[in-house]
Amino acid sequence: MRILLVEDDPKIASFVLKGLKAEGFAVDHAADGEAGLDLALTEPYDAAVVDLMLPKLSGLELIKTLRAEKVKVPVIVLSAKGAVEDRVKGLQTGADDYLAKPFAFSELLARVQALIRRSTDAAEPTRLAFEDLSMNLITREVKRGETAVELQPLEFSLLEYLLRSAGRVVSKTMIMEHVWDYHFDPQTNVVESRIYKLREKIDKGYAVKLIHTVRGVGYVLKKAG
Repeated sequence: MRILLVEDDPKIASFVLKGLKAEGFAVDHAADGEAGLDLALTEPYDAAVVDLMLPKLSGLELIKTLRAEKVKVPVIVLSAKGAVEDRVKGLQTGADDYLAKPFAFSELLARVQALIRRSTDAAEPTRLAFEDLSMNLITREVKRGETAVELQPLEFSLLEYLLRSAGRVVSKTMIMEHVWDYHFDPQTNVVESRIYKLREKIDKGYAVKLIHTVRGVGYVLKKAG
């Protein structure tokens, strides 16, 4: 899952960035409203976390422009302005949620996860599965059959993306853009390295392999002996 963070306070930005990345999200950060708007209009995001009082372009103007341009990315406002009228104004402008500063990261995380679930589909499941591989998106438990699989946050995000794309080949570029927070570098082997480690945990010891390489194209989750 890929998140856009638009926040000009270095301490808050660092706090949120570290927290979201530790939970397995790919995060792009913009320190002013204009940069945030440019990213939101040109890159695919699953959610955006936007401060209101930003240099160059306010958070409200950013959100208003996104909605005028029919960009439907769910937006959570972060603001020191916690009065009822401020929250109402933010929601009426087009924000989907509003969190007043100071805030607990656990609450921000829960709200981000809830927004992503709601925006993807009103009936978005809390569980993903393919063959005997299953993932609980709430508890973050992964199982192959009845055997629990322990994954690092990035491995969890990579597997979640493969599960959501089951049966469809995804390229290295697509994986980099959805799982990591930087664009594809043809010289890096980070994707191959993570896929290898994921295979060790998901496929090793099983007759039926699920994670496959499509040479010259990318990777696919499918059933094969």
